Amino acid sequence: MWLPVLGLLTGILIGLLTGVEIPPAYHIYVLLLLLVMVDALFGALKETLRQNYSNIFFITGLFFSLLLAWILAFLGRQLDVELYLAPLIALGIRIFQNTAAIRREILSLLQSKK
Repeated sequence: MWLPVLGLLTGILIGLLTGVEIPPAYHIYVLLLLLVMVDALFGALKETLRQNYSNIFFITGLFFSLLLAWILAFLGRQLDVELYLAPLIALGIRIFQNTAAIRREILSLLQSKK
């Protein structure tokens, strides 16, 4: 579970230290990448707290979500429709659902220890 978190933090640190600028044409794709990563990390944390974490589910879910979000964003650009909003909203909802589930799991663990 800590390997994905460590990878994300290392990537953020490298990105901040190198000063690489992303062309405006790719901003949407990078935004979706970051949201998919955050969603996957919170989902992994939730499943770890439930003692149901699996590396294969984490990796396949991460890549499938990313691929689907990028395909929708690409199709939206080709059709001149802001279709990237669909995965943006869906990922935002999932992030909030996962954080709520994480909070419930932590509270139930704390209550069971009393």
